[in-house]
Amino acid sequence: MACTTLLVGRLATNDGSTIVARNEDGEDFSFDPKKLIVVNPEDQPRTYTGVASHLTIELPDNPLRYTCTPNADPSNGVWAETGINAANVSMSSTETISANARVLGADPLVCYQPAKGKPGEAGYQPEIPGGIGEENLPTITLPYIKSAREGVERLGMLVERYGTYETNGVAFGDEKDVWYWENIGGHHWIARRVPDDCYVVQPNRQGIDHFDLADALGDQHDYMCSADLAQWIKEHDLLMDMPQHEADAGETVQGLPRYFNARIAFSTYTWLDQLYNAPRKWFLCSRLTPSDPRFQGPAPEFGPESLDIPWAMRPDKKLSASDVKDWLGTTYDGTEYDPYGTKGTPESRHQYRYVGIDRTSECSVLCIRGNAPKALRGVHWFAPASGPFNTACALYANVKQLPAYVNTPAQVTTDSLYWNNRLIAGLADPQFFESYESIQGYRLNTMAQGYQSLHETDAKLMQMAKEGTVDLDAMDDPTVLSQLAAANQALMDKIQAQTKDLLGTVLDQRTVTMKNAFNMNDH
Repeated sequence: MACTTLLVGRLATNDGSTIVARNEDGEDFSFDPKKLIVVNPEDQPRTYTGVASHLTIELPDNPLRYTCTPNADPSNGVWAETGINAANVSMSSTETISANARVLGADPLVCYQPAKGKPGEAGYQPEIPGGIGEENLPTITLPYIKSAREGVERLGMLVERYGTYETNGVAFGDEKDVWYWENIGGHHWIARRVPDDCYVVQPNRQGIDHFDLADALGDQHDYMCSADLAQWIKEHDLLMDMPQHEADAGETVQGLPRYFNARIAFSTYTWLDQLYNAPRKWFLCSRLTPSDPRFQGPAPEFGPESLDIPWAMRPDKKLSASDVKDWLGTTYDGTEYDPYGTKGTPESRHQYRYVGIDRTSECSVLCIRGNAPKALRGVHWFAPASGPFNTACALYANVKQLPAYVNTPAQVTTDSLYWNNRLIAGLADPQFFESYESIQGYRLNTMAQGYQSLHETDAKLMQMAKEGTVDLDAMDDPTVLSQLAAANQALMDKIQAQTKDLLGTVLDQRTVTMKNAFNMNDH
């Protein structure tokens, strides 16, 4: 399993944005080069066939333009992963999660079954396609939604119709709301809206805890679910909550408690969760809400292996896009669990799975700026390769083409941000502290330049709007599109030059420590 998700409601961000962010991490020993591109409506397929599932889906004929981060090598499928569409809706897909045996027995995953034998032979059985999954979810969802809520509804419809071959969490954002969706088994799903003043840290485990069944099956203000969820839960005895008192039944819905803990009902509680998933949530929540007494003291209620930290929490201070990027690159900095630190023991420094791991393919921080005009609202911060060593580029999403430097080729090259950051990480890792200052300076400067680009471009276009030369409420104003593309390119030119310099610096630092060094004054 891979990936870490961080979601932030609009009242918990410094500029009123909603933030949907995720590290896209490969599986063990897996490094997938990723590119950032724009898919224009004329390039969006009208029929999609999954490589893993062999499932063919007919798609609507009115797609929106959208950014995404597909694989540089398409042989295993698109894996579009994350992006923002021309309706200013963000989508991040997927956070691989875990479901327990009770759930998977009640609603099995829909897995591809290859053909048996050959056509015309006795006993031949044709292949049976599987359901949908991470490989294809953004491609078949993001171009067709105009709000975060619509994203939940469309994805739920697709899973109910086709099933899925894996358990996943998916996030959607618009200018007001952030929704988090989880499939429960092969065809069932639940979703919950992130409270506006809260954040959510989501590792590879089913995460939604408190669930309001009446709202999900009724007004759907903060909760949504598959239509037959209550009947399915009841039929398979999936609820696990212990009421405090026999008479403490409370309100019921279709014979079930209105409120229940979905995590206890549907998720796993294993040793692997304690080592792989719980520490990431513990570290980020304890740092984002350090005032919570449950993280404090010699015997805190919540520690690195705690499996029931609340799904949503209120931060002690507001978060920015750059904060989110930095937290998604952490390796438990300053604790005995930090692989680059000096605290603890060699064993403790490798005890838990890190947030910023070596096999991160890319991190996308998707901001929908509700206080900005529509044409300027979506910003896709793109940070390819391993989080402790890279930077995030603040790129306007409302464009028809992105700079070539983020359109990663499958082969290694120094003309690519992804590959340069991979090279920097590989060189700097063995001597982390020697390169740390240079990398931190690079990150600070390039992200500051990203903010500067947004500020100056916003101001310029707003002045042009006052003069009546552009329409900032139109997503296809040609002058606006041209100005945003130029701003993206100017920023990327600066980042490309600084990335080249950093690579040279780290290479020099690594070269002078090579083991075959020999000087006359060594004797």
